[in-house]
Amino acid sequence: MVNSISKTVQALIDEDLSLQDALQRDYGNYSAIARMLLPKVKKAVNQDVKLESVITSVKRAKANYTILQGKITRVVAGSILNIRTDMAKVSVEKTKPNLEKIRKTVARFSGEFLQVIEGISVVTLISDLLSFRKICTIFTQKTVLDTKQNLATVIIRSPDNIIYTPGCVQAFYNAVSRRHINIEETMSCFTETIIVLAMEDVSKAFAALTDLITEARKKQQ
Repeated sequence: MVNSISKTVQALIDEDLSLQDALQRDYGNYSAIARMLLPKVKKAVNQDVKLESVITSVKRAKANYTILQGKITRVVAGSILNIRTDMAKVSVEKTKPNLEKIRKTVARFSGEFLQVIEGISVVTLISDLLSFRKICTIFTQKTVLDTKQNLATVIIRSPDNIIYTPGCVQAFYNAVSRRHINIEETMSCFTETIIVLAMEDVSKAFAALTDLITEARKKQQ
């Protein structure tokens, strides 16, 4: 029964990014969270459940959302943020003609910010707005699958140890997603983690990542 309650509470919190954020950043009240979850837990286990049991399960669940531990803390603490606004992206079919055009485009715009994400059947190019307008003219309309403007990129530059430390990139993603921010695209380039999102979300994402880095630095003191 106790095990069933714990699993149910864990599952409910796993589905709620706001609760995860509250537990991870220590601003959530265990009793208040337990009272909110109690009716759902009773329904799920189909038995009467004491509030104290749910509170205990919430406290246990907190450990799963404490992402700043050990080597991850050191890498996050040593990271710095850069923001680029007025970005855009275009996704095209992955065909031989398009791949050749992209190869030439990369050489042509070598001095500009240009990221290429290659999937199985689609290639996405992310660039500043000025380059985007030029790049779009390269492809035929029928091979363009999607375009989007009013984007921004958050570039997280981390110490070299990020290469050998599992969980660091996930820590960055969790910090952003728990603020209910949609990540449009993401990629890693050596020690840089690049997150693409809507311009309207960039301030919230910056605040979330700043809070994460600040917390990690406090743990290092």
